[in-house]
Amino acid sequence: MAPESSSSSLVEPAEEADTAPAEEVPGAAERVPAEGWSRLTTRRWLQIGVGAALAVLAILGGLGVWVLSHEGAVTDQLVDRQSSALVASIHYEAAMLDQETGVRGYGLSGRSDFLDPYNEGRAQEATALRALRTLSVGPRERADLALVIHRAEIWRAWFADPIVTGKGDAVMRLASERASEGKAEFDALRSAMAAQQQHLAQARADGRADLRTVQTERNAVFAGIAMVILVLAVLVFVGLRRGITVPLERLAADTGQVADGDFGHVITGYGPADLRRLATGVEAMRQRLTEELIFSGEARDQLADQAEDLRRSNAELEQFAYVASHDLQEPLRKVASFSQMLRRRYSEQLDERANQYIDFAIEGANRMQALINDLLQFSRVGRVHVARVDVDLEEVYATTVSTLSITIEEAGARLSHDPLPTVTGDPGQFGLLLQNLLSNAVKFRSPDRTPEIRVTAEQRDDMWHFAVTDNGIGIGPEYAERVFVIFQRLHTRDAYPGTGIGLAMCKKIVEFHGGTIGVDPDHEPGARITFTLPAREGSPEPDEEVEQA
Repeated sequence: MAPESSSSSLVEPAEEADTAPAEEVPGAAERVPAEGWSRLTTRRWLQIGVGAALAVLAILGGLGVWVLSHEGAVTDQLVDRQSSALVASIHYEAAMLDQETGVRGYGLSGRSDFLDPYNEGRAQEATALRALRTLSVGPRERADLALVIHRAEIWRAWFADPIVTGKGDAVMRLASERASEGKAEFDALRSAMAAQQQHLAQARADGRADLRTVQTERNAVFAGIAMVILVLAVLVFVGLRRGITVPLERLAADTGQVADGDFGHVITGYGPADLRRLATGVEAMRQRLTEELIFSGEARDQLADQAEDLRRSNAELEQFAYVASHDLQEPLRKVASFSQMLRRRYSEQLDERANQYIDFAIEGANRMQALINDLLQFSRVGRVHVARVDVDLEEVYATTVSTLSITIEEAGARLSHDPLPTVTGDPGQFGLLLQNLLSNAVKFRSPDRTPEIRVTAEQRDDMWHFAVTDNGIGIGPEYAERVFVIFQRLHTRDAYPGTGIGLAMCKKIVEFHGGTIGVDPDHEPGARITFTLPAREGSPEPDEEVEQA
């Protein structure tokens, strides 16, 4: 049988697990971490890896900031000081040339309008001189600036100022007399300015060379940073793979093999401590699952045997029902029939005690027939297949009341009921349910008051809640469960006749239809039997109440 083969397949792989070679899984060839590292948890692995990566990145970031800062300083030195100093020196030279041109023109012509270039040159000279004094910070730069200023003062004192302050013909005569000396002094000034500009140009060239060197160093540093980051990424990837991914892949492969049906495959833990603990837990679960599957296989075998026994028992019960409904009742009918014939024909010839014995025989035969019929009905509930259809409980109630009409009239009972819904089930069994509940309510009436019986129905969510309430002798709370047990009676047969099967049959019918039944222990006087039945989907609630005397 299938269960036996499944059970054997669970045991044999477990016995061969120690000798069978391990199945190749992705990454199985990669070396797992050392034992010392494997004692770390996954979180610790991540903390160490992320911490080391952040530390290296912080160092690389600091190095990159220093390189950029150094490059910025060299760039500022070149742009803001050296180049600006050279530009200021050129402006200073242009201002001195304007002054020399203005002085020479004024000396030759004596016209004051020729002094305009001189005056503009003086203003430009002052601006350029302020810039040079600010930007000249090195010793050679300060020496060059001092020499230029000295030569400019000599030229101005010997040649420019006397001519500019002179008037008339004396200006032209003085300019003519000092032309050679003035030219020599201005040539010396020009030479000083040329030397200054040469030195500044050389300093700017050196600055450009330094900038190129710094940029080369920057590129090398950032290339190194990129290489270190790449190596770091590779190390992190390898570490995570060997420490986390490979153990997870092995665990996934092992669990997948078990999930595919190889319940004998042993799951072994690798990697960090928490992953090994997880693998240990999964292995324990596999062992328990294997034991449960073995047990369930045995249980299926037992269930199959029990199902076969039940099928055979049902067949025997069907045979018994046939025998009970025909073979057993036929002798009882003959006993009752011949006893009645005996009483009719020979009652006058027999004494009173003999007639009483005949009545006992007839009564016993009738009671035995009723008991057999009730037992047959009880055994058919839930066993005989019936089609479930929509049942209008209003019609079932009306039919039941009509069937019990003589009993109701003799008892003088008054019946009322809520509008009853339509439910799904077996109409015959619902008829037995209401007939037993209503007949019990009439039977166990109180002699002190008129019997009043009420049937109520209320829908709550997907269930209908019913109640059959009477004002009879009631049911004690201690008997609330006992009354639904077959053949259990709370009163003698002489006081209240019956077979003791009615409420047990009601319980079986209600539970067969998916509901529950019980006794309301708080209701008094009388008894209240409550039961539930599943509601149909989309069933409307009735909206009228009916009372019947």
